[in-house]
Amino acid sequence: MSSRSDAGALERARRAGVLTAVLADPASVDEMLAALGDARLVVLAGYVKRIPPPVVARFRWRLINIHPALLPGFGGPGMYGGRVHAAVLASGVAVSGATVHYVEDEYDRGPIIAQWPVPVRPGDTPESLAARVLEVEHRLLPLVVLELARRGAPVAPVRLFAVGSAFVAGDKLGLEFEQGG
Repeated sequence: MSSRSDAGALERARRAGVLTAVLADPASVDEMLAALGDARLVVLAGYVKRIPPPVVARFRWRLINIHPALLPGFGGPGMYGGRVHAAVLASGVAVSGATVHYVEDEYDRGPIIAQWPVPVRPGDTPESLAARVLEVEHRLLPLVVLELARRGAPVAPVRLFAVGSAFVAGDKLGLEFEQGG
């Protein structure tokens, strides 16, 4: 589902046989609910529109998003894309990363599901940091989606933790589970 018909994710989804929808009015509760139907898991990726509260309530613990920083820092209204990475660099922190979280009524405030840190390097620009964080986002989100799908629809938030160091390069990230409260 997208608010833009030219979103690259739509074509990728179609190639994979996943149903897609383009919203004429992303603020329309009825249109969004109709597009989502009875989805067991709704995954946002690059969707910067606010999800209407009735949709959030309908898909409680089944509506997730990915953010290009370690929440709770560097999130909220207007914090997307290059703005996030510029803010991270301006703050002087040594670590950024990616966060998969549940969607709440407020931007980037839902319980965290999983995070993957990315070191901030001397000389980083918003573009160089963004490229490294995006690589991690592309690895973390599918792992979380698969793990949540394997577990089924939760009745409470799920929190996943990396086994070992997330800084170690490799093809697999082991995840352990801890029930949130």
